Amino acid sequence: MDADVLLETRGLTKRFGQNTAVADFGLSLHKGEIVGLLGPNGAGKTTTLRMLAGCLAPSQGDVRICGVDLAEQPKAAKRAIGYLPERPPVYGELSVDEYLRYCAALRGLRSQARREALNRAKQACGLTDAGDKLIGTLSTGYQQRVGLAQAIVHSPRVVILDEPTVGLDPIQIREIRGLIRGLGEAHGIILSSHILPEVQAVCDRVMIIHRGRVVYSDTMAATTQAQFEAVLITLTRSPAVTALQQIAGVRGIEELGGGQWRLRLADGADPRQALAQAAVAGDWGLIELKAEIKTLEERFVELTSSDEPALRQAA
Repeated sequence: MDADVLLETRGLTKRFGQNTAVADFGLSLHKGEIVGLLGPNGAGKTTTLRMLAGCLAPSQGDVRICGVDLAEQPKAAKRAIGYLPERPPVYGELSVDEYLRYCAALRGLRSQARREALNRAKQACGLTDAGDKLIGTLSTGYQQRVGLAQAIVHSPRVVILDEPTVGLDPIQIREIRGLIRGLGEAHGIILSSHILPEVQAVCDRVMIIHRGRVVYSDTMAATTQAQFEAVLITLTRSPAVTALQQIAGVRGIEELGGGQWRLRLADGADPRQALAQAAVAGDWGLIELKAEIKTLEERFVELTSSDEPALRQAA
């Protein structure tokens, strides 16, 4: 196993009776990488994360944490995992320091190592001045920070976050996203969300899940770059259709009216320069020429709107 791969799964599947909640989930999480699981409610995100964290046994498939099989050596594997469920497991009657000391003790940290771990976790999560405050008196955003702190108090290599900004206001969401980006520099992080801007803001890779299956997986850079399938062109003096058909890379033409055309493209083609040159040479009266780009939102809607999605995963 590559030393840079912190978490790896193969064929991870979970069935509840006749219902398959997650089917054949596969993932390799690398050091310094933040992977986002994006999907509608009920897609199987929480079930997947619970299996990755060792809280739910899969029906088949395996999970390896830093090369250690989670099913065969659960204690050893879980030492490298930090987990924040959708509802932070905090106790309102304890102070932040009391709670984090308790969590550190559960993780086997003792005396000096425990004190150092508390200081690191509080500093990373913006809780340095909140140690003596009762958790029950903190805002929802600060309670979420405490939940993050317990997930990293033992310096795990893998951090698993389930809907980390649910229920927060816009300012709190920005703060938690900043914390996650900072944590991503020293850990491998996998988080779930049904909020597209959240995944776009913090993740290096996006995986879209629908009805328990991965229907899309690629880097965020590849997902958001200007890959397009059509060009929109607006002309005051429309040419003959044959003139447009002769442009290299154009595979289909649709007249939209008002001098506007949609030109469908062959894979990988970008005929914009050729179209501009032809428009000038032919005196077509070019007004507008732009790529029709498929956004992450459009991909999400397209892939999660069908009842029986085909499994699609990028190389």
